[in-house]
Amino acid sequence: MAESSGGPKKLLWVMIILVLLSSAGAAAAIYMVLDQDDDNSEDTTEQVAESKPPVFLTIEPFTVNLADDRHGTRLLYTGITLRVEDEDMRELLEEHMPQVRSRLLSVLSGQEAGELTSSEGKQQLASTINERLSEPFDENQPPLELREVLFTEFIVQ
Repeated sequence: MAESSGGPKKLLWVMIILVLLSSAGAAAAIYMVLDQDDDNSEDTTEQVAESKPPVFLTIEPFTVNLADDRHGTRLLYTGITLRVEDEDMRELLEEHMPQVRSRLLSVLSGQEAGELTSSEGKQQLASTINERLSEPFDENQPPLELREVLFTEFIVQ
């Protein structure tokens, strides 16, 4: 009988080559996945680096009489903080603070107590304040862009 020369050796070599090829394929797949994660984390890092911290301007609290003839004299005590675009906008508003306060007083004193007690009423008031303060203070000034009007104190009496 003739001996099969190298039968088990060939099988062993074929298995070793298959194991090496599958290991190389797995390593390439892992490298691709990790490389994509690195690219995504770099994009996220760039986005985080580009985002600016919020800029706020706190306005001293107001106490105003409300326009409510049915229930006698009603008062509103409120503290307001404005979230603005950037430091330049904050500085501009600080320079024009007497005008800012005057506009706020006129808006606040025209409100009715019943409307201000609901969350919708507060949201409507914030929207009205935003519109009123977005109007330019000077002729050559572009419209202001306020990000948000925040109530830090709010008491209707």
